[in-house]
Amino acid sequence: MTTAEQDARPSAAYARRQNIIAAAVPLAVGAIAAVLSWQLGIGDLADPGPGLWPLIVSVAMVVVSAVLIVQSAPTGEEERFGRESLVVGVGVLSLLGYAFLFELVGFEIPTVALLVLWLKVLGRESWRVTIAVSLVASTAIYLLFIAGLGVSLPHIVHF
Repeated sequence: MTTAEQDARPSAAYARRQNIIAAAVPLAVGAIAAVLSWQLGIGDLADPGPGLWPLIVSVAMVVVSAVLIVQSAPTGEEERFGRESLVVGVGVLSLLGYAFLFELVGFEIPTVALLVLWLKVLGRESWRVTIAVSLVASTAIYLLFIAGLGVSLPHIVHF
């Protein structure tokens, strides 16, 4: 390991704090989702309610996150937060924007926009790949969920 690589490594205390934060975020999300799932109604195994599976996934998130907090000792693989960490923030904010726009204008425009952002801006793919994947994926979602399965998604394109 070079001196520059050693300088880039965080201290053990910083790394432990990073590991705890990285596990605490999904723990909080899982706990909130569990409460919201419970409010939807879980029913029982013979007659499951709409909140049963979200509750199961939420509880799994909480359990795994709690285990990660307990096992938060530094591994030596941690890196300092830097400019590259902003990509995660942009990804999360773009998903929130997607969820907001999804209800307003349907899934087509926000889905294409999200994929273009992720592929071109965050992933630095070529325009050819970005456009092809964005359009093919959006069309596949439409055909699978709306045309094929009859899922009632908000959409503007009608065939």
